Amino acid sequence: MPKTIVLSLGGSLIVPDGIDSNFLRGFKKTIEKYTKKGYKFAIYCGGGKLARKMQKAASEISKLTNEDLDWLGIYATKLNAQLVKTMFKNNAEEFIVDNPNQEIKFEKNILIASGWLPGWSTDYDAVLLANNMGIKEIINMSNVNYIYEKDPFKHKDTKKIEKIGWGKFVKLIGNRWKAGMNAPFDPVAAKEAQKSGIKVYVIGNDLKNLENLLEGRKFKGTVIE
Repeated sequence: MPKTIVLSLGGSLIVPDGIDSNFLRGFKKTIEKYTKKGYKFAIYCGGGKLARKMQKAASEISKLTNEDLDWLGIYATKLNAQLVKTMFKNNAEEFIVDNPNQEIKFEKNILIASGWLPGWSTDYDAVLLANNMGIKEIINMSNVNYIYEKDPFKHKDTKKIEKIGWGKFVKLIGNRWKAGMNAPFDPVAAKEAQKSGIKVYVIGNDLKNLENLLEGRKFKGTVIE
């Protein structure tokens, strides 16, 4: 792995239902362990259940467009990003990145980023940021350990996929982004990553497994390239 890591942190890990302070405590400890070894982390925060609860509530009150729903999701990612930035205190840059194409002065060990514009997810933003920083690998942490042939929450007998090409991956998840979509890596992001030649590691919430990946050891997860 390169020493500067772009990490897409799924909102499902930050706010699976309520805020998961136990996971966040362990995540902070792991990230800071590696910053002491010379690593730098650009961490994109997803919206999680906070986004979906707001989208559901607003939809029950008013008829909303996909863009309306997207903006709610974006502001949920901003709140989650503020939580994660505050958690790292002085180890993180004082600003939170939203536009992944902007010129970024990444001087501290940790950079926190949030959603930006309607029409795509923080996965897509993470791909744009990686391109901006000249990085060709992204770690995607979510609530699933692998990509599966079918939704593992609905199909218990589905098979895991350890390696897949971008073309097959897009066929597997479809072509369209929808606000609140719950996919291991969204289709708009997948197309951009394919075009840019970026490799993505999809892993779950096991922090020891994250360490294995960072150290170049055998890890549990799916590689998309």
